Amino acid sequence: MKTMDSLIIKLFLFAALAASGQVAAAGGVEGKPWKHDYRAADLAARWDEAVPLGNATVGALVWSKNGRLRMSLDRADLWDLRPMEHLAGPEFSFRWVKEQYDNDSYEAVQERFDDPYEELPGPSKIPGAALEFGSSDGVASVRLFRRQALCEVDWESGRKMQSFVHAGKPVGWFRFIGVPEGWQPELLPPVYRGGDADSVNDQSGAELLALGYRQGSVESPAPGELSYHQEGYGDFSYDVALKWEVSGDTLTGVWSVTSSLAPEKAAYEVAKAWQRGMEADFSDHTRWWRDFYARSEISVPDEEIERQYYDEVYKMGCIARPDSYPISLQSVWTADNGKLPPWKGDYHHDLNTQLSYWPFYAGNRLEEAAGYLATLWNQRDVHKAYTHRYFGTDGLNVPGVTTLTGEPMGGWIQYSFGPTVSAWLAHHFWLQWKYSASDEFLRERAYPYLKDVATYLEQITELRPDGVRSLPLSSSPEFYDNSRSAWFPEMTNFDRALTKFAFKAASETAAAAGHPDEAARWDSIGAQLPDYLLDAEGALSIAPEEPYAASHRHFSHLLAYHPLGLIDPTGSAEEAAAIRESLKKLDSYGPRGWTGYSWAWLGNMKARAFDGEGAAEALRTFASCFCLPNGFHANGDQSGTGKSGMTYRPFTLEGNMAFAAGVQEMLLQSHTGTVRVFPAVPDSWSDASFRDLRAMGGFLVSALREGGATKIVEVKAEKGGTLRLANPFSSEWRGASPGETVEIEMKPGETLVFESAGQ
Repeated sequence: MKTMDSLIIKLFLFAALAASGQVAAAGGVEGKPWKHDYRAADLAARWDEAVPLGNATVGALVWSKNGRLRMSLDRADLWDLRPMEHLAGPEFSFRWVKEQYDNDSYEAVQERFDDPYEELPGPSKIPGAALEFGSSDGVASVRLFRRQALCEVDWESGRKMQSFVHAGKPVGWFRFIGVPEGWQPELLPPVYRGGDADSVNDQSGAELLALGYRQGSVESPAPGELSYHQEGYGDFSYDVALKWEVSGDTLTGVWSVTSSLAPEKAAYEVAKAWQRGMEADFSDHTRWWRDFYARSEISVPDEEIERQYYDEVYKMGCIARPDSYPISLQSVWTADNGKLPPWKGDYHHDLNTQLSYWPFYAGNRLEEAAGYLATLWNQRDVHKAYTHRYFGTDGLNVPGVTTLTGEPMGGWIQYSFGPTVSAWLAHHFWLQWKYSASDEFLRERAYPYLKDVATYLEQITELRPDGVRSLPLSSSPEFYDNSRSAWFPEMTNFDRALTKFAFKAASETAAAAGHPDEAARWDSIGAQLPDYLLDAEGALSIAPEEPYAASHRHFSHLLAYHPLGLIDPTGSAEEAAAIRESLKKLDSYGPRGWTGYSWAWLGNMKARAFDGEGAAEALRTFASCFCLPNGFHANGDQSGTGKSGMTYRPFTLEGNMAFAAGVQEMLLQSHTGTVRVFPAVPDSWSDASFRDLRAMGGFLVSALREGGATKIVEVKAEKGGTLRLANPFSSEWRGASPGETVEIEMKPGETLVFESAGQ
């Protein structure tokens, strides 16, 4: 053991950072090459294969349309927020839905609550506008410098384009070098009164004209300036502003998109950016990205997995901020195809938002994850009103499909009005607390939120004469889709896991926050919940007499295992057997019904089972078969290799983020309270390393593996406390055999370095 700042770790693992191009050249706009940059020989011809830029508030896609370079501009709060008027009246209640279920008249429920989501154009996320420039013919190369979040396009003629979205301000910059005289950008608004729309099977919605907007117009307030104002539904509107200047053969410009839902004004943001200048903004921008990448690093010998991992880390930096809206289905990259985005670009809380934040915790990016929780916290009044109106209870549940402002949107109501949605969302409050070890977050956010969720669950569940607590109706996303059969009269494993977690976490946080009586109350209620359901082979089933018997995309019946960690291979023999048989069933029925996120999720579950080979295989399949050339997760199998019967291509982000979490699970685990280093790496990964991945308890962990064995482990204790570390070395260490747990008391701010014998 050494108590020092680990020079060894830094030298062995990350000396390459200095050469990786994190820092921009002083006074200029320059990308520094990195082996994980995105490179292409030409611009993409579709919006969903474009080069993505973003800062969680505004975003841009760089591609080619009809022979011109196009930048599709977007903003997170561009929304049509028209009310779903059918979500009202006496029928808008869980009780009414159960009556229709009991009376075998479920078609009435589908007509009232499910169908309008598909039939009505709004509410929905909407696109911003586009910029087009000259000709995209003759492109020689396209590069995204991921470390600087800078897109660069080079033409065979010598022309060059550079573009970035400022990491911290709602503006984007571009510069073209080598342009002919008279060359200038064009601002193109979405066509709300007709026009051509793509017909590719990407699950896009209705054409934009269905929104019924009056088409906005493009104005030129001054030479070298363009602006666009678009009125939306009600009093909503948004603005786009553009300013540029030509000096010799160089054109430099800046743009902004702002919404009436925020205080920023596009013209003002552009004017302020112009005063600062492109070089100054780029310096600030690259400083943010340098710090973001410095939070943690990994190195693994599988080039495809490492490349895709850093592709996802880049996306994380584009789509999350502590003060941003949460990650929606496409975040700041709304479809630019004349249509509403896939699934309206909304917030799906039946899997999508939850998976989208998995990698932020162990990835040591808690600050960026905070935007998700801040929005859920700020929308509590909206969600409590929905809970009282629909479920008739106190406390808090959340609609499973929501607008930007948290209002319900309907759709398949087993999930869009699911009875345990808030329990899964509460898991993220618990994760933020566990990984940060913040007493303040515990007292002010985690326990209050969990208390509201537990209050609701206590009231919505029924204590039966046999002393077992259950839900009036239960479901398991998305088994049987939205049919009557998707409701189960007895609690599914999905709902059992979530209710068990909610009461367990409420008790844990209450006790930690100094409320022992409340902790005991939540414990006593949790003890009334039914046990998990096992089928004849001992695998976790979906519902009573409903085994997992066909390939299905959503592993909702396994939530107790992952991500909730209520059962684990390191637990009892019964738990280990249930997990083993459950994974065997997934493998045996195969991926015919899976989508991309299924493979990424499987990678996480294989890693938790310490199956490094299986985890790596699942993650490689995701990267090679379910991602478009720019790295976007496209849901369906794009490879033609039969990895799924789903072959469509809607772009959503949850699969990308689940992939990153799976890599982290292979390298570091702490969900059981014991820190495990390299718990699930394949034997072929003889050399691997990581720096500052985060473990529960506020510990930052770095490690080096060489020749198939762990050589060095460094632990930094932000808060101090007891470190429970599974012996990471191949021989006895501190009296423990390999894998056995060692307890070490650490002081706040202390750093310890552990080395294997013979180092």
